[in-house]
Amino acid sequence: MSSLPNKTRVLVLKESPARDSPLYHDIVIEERVIPTLKEGEILVKMGAVSYNRRELWMRRGLYPGIVLGVTLGADGAGMVVASADKDDSPLNKRVFLVPMKGWESSPDAPELISAFVIIGGTRLSGTFADYVVVERDGVIQTPDHLDDIHMAAWPLGGVTAWRATVVNAQVTKGQSVLVTGIGGGVALLAVQICVAKGVNVYVTSGSEDKIQKAIQLGARGGVNYKNREWSSQLAKLIEQNTGNGTPQLDAVIDSAGGDIMKQVNKILKPGGRVVVFGMTATPVIKFTMHEVLKHHRLIGSTMGSRKDLIDATEFLAEHQIVPVVSHVLEGLDSAEEGFELLKNGEQFGKVVIRMGNLKAKASL
Repeated sequence: MSSLPNKTRVLVLKESPARDSPLYHDIVIEERVIPTLKEGEILVKMGAVSYNRRELWMRRGLYPGIVLGVTLGADGAGMVVASADKDDSPLNKRVFLVPMKGWESSPDAPELISAFVIIGGTRLSGTFADYVVVERDGVIQTPDHLDDIHMAAWPLGGVTAWRATVVNAQVTKGQSVLVTGIGGGVALLAVQICVAKGVNVYVTSGSEDKIQKAIQLGARGGVNYKNREWSSQLAKLIEQNTGNGTPQLDAVIDSAGGDIMKQVNKILKPGGRVVVFGMTATPVIKFTMHEVLKHHRLIGSTMGSRKDLIDATEFLAEHQIVPVVSHVLEGLDSAEEGFELLKNGEQFGKVVIRMGNLKAKASL
């Protein structure tokens, strides 16, 4: 490491001295010493990092397990520039960081729930840094078709979308699937995965522009959830596309919660699955005897295992999927701008920070 910097800049969460009401923690760039690598550790020079809404929730004090002073960020990609082990295979390879620890391969849930943690702003340092020290199994090689900017838009959202669509909803070619709340990173990746699998995908959004952008990605159509009759409109849309007099969904991938079961009851096939990976509308979902009698299944789904992420990344590479990037910011000094974009909620895709002089190559 003699030719490498011995210090790195990091973006950390600090308690606001003004004790704002409502609470909104500060973000601060600090310079810290890069620790000497231990056996099994590598040093990654970050090329790009990206936001998730969890970072915004952390600043608002609404996320579990927050540790102030720990580097933020769960998503990032870059180059392995040093290793504690001589002639280590990852050296000089492009990689992205695994955004969690404590879930290797169990098909149902983390092997030990209490050991599972997402990196960044928790007890594990994150990606928002010039250099990151990580264990060798904490990275996966980047597919050749993606640059660091688009790769940084993948890990957390990719594993979440994969587990929701493929593992839990079990989507297959020819099915009809609804993805709600299009525009966020996970929902967009869910659409892209479904389209690559030959699924007929439909979306909801409060924005007609976002619906049209989803159609450009391969969705068959969409409806505006601000209209109280959106489920009836969706039924008509499915009927138009399939010619089936009994329009039905095979599965729903949902991030809102609330009355989703009531809304889709009439158009979800008997035995259909509703997979919920978030609850932005309300943290309660009503499940009634109407759903029981139709054998509807409500499945909670959050993140995924390291094996899920490897499987998802192989699928990403096979189908040349390019994650959608909404904004590219320049350097950690622009971090506050990224949080403002998240607060406004108008982005379509991920907000990414480009580190250094990286140039993008992938395009939609």
